[in-house]
Amino acid sequence: MNQPHAILFPGQGAQFAGMGKDFADAFAPARETWQEADQALGFALSDSCWNRGEEVNRTDIAQPGIYTTSVSVIRVLETRGLDRSKLAFTAGLSLGEYTALWCAGSISFADGLRLVRLRGEAMQRASEQIKSSMTSLMGATEEQARALAAHASQAGICQVANLNAPGQVILSGELAALDFAEAAAKDFGIRRTRRLVVAGGFHSECMRPAAQALAMALREIEILSPRVPFVSNVNAVFSTDPQAIREQLASQVCASVLWEQSMRLALSQGVRSFLEPAPGEVLGGLLRKIEEGVEIQSVARPEQVPAA
Repeated sequence: MNQPHAILFPGQGAQFAGMGKDFADAFAPARETWQEADQALGFALSDSCWNRGEEVNRTDIAQPGIYTTSVSVIRVLETRGLDRSKLAFTAGLSLGEYTALWCAGSISFADGLRLVRLRGEAMQRASEQIKSSMTSLMGATEEQARALAAHASQAGICQVANLNAPGQVILSGELAALDFAEAAAKDFGIRRTRRLVVAGGFHSECMRPAAQALAMALREIEILSPRVPFVSNVNAVFSTDPQAIREQLASQVCASVLWEQSMRLALSQGVRSFLEPAPGEVLGGLLRKIEEGVEIQSVARPEQVPAA
């Protein structure tokens, strides 16, 4: 296969019932990855993702399921000639950072899997403690979004959660604050809003209990310096120090995802060829909004796996 310059890993929201099963049915490395995941977690994650319908959308199932799906696809691609050590760049959207760190040789598959399972459980608990959600602001600028969030904060927690691409901005916070923001959006020049179907207000202070639980778990995990350049969602800069990465992963749960800035950093380094593994093809779409003409290779389905 053609060696990509960078690999981008999807985050929560990319899940769907049956994700990863088509690759596991078609390729032994994918099948073995799911078997390894089931054994490491002590329950059949594969069954939850493939055979239990809406269960795949639970945060504590979706997160390890997306992680395992992406890893399984990369392992298949390695049998086709992909060399992770030759990447110029790797990054992941929110949850996808854990897969990116595995890809960069910074964490083991098993440690990353256990972390994202714990992360999902902690975020689910936080969502149940504080009723919260997320709202997409159609066509909003960062300045408009921050002004609206500040205005809505008088009704409760409200923050800019994701800066994904031009016009792709998401707010997160308590339900009353999001109601307030949506009602006032046109006053801030924002044409339309859309409430997202998510368990809670991710990337906001609503997730503070989850961030604290994750910080404790991260102290017990071995994190190595990435072997290829890795970019953090929290500050959109290259991260190489293991302790800094630990802190960024913990703070990321409540912090804004600076995805557009991260992609512009990659582009400024001359990165023009990107690969996005399953599940989904969202990141390629975001990247095209940031920069036209980049090469994006999606491997969302087994038939997209190139010949050796």
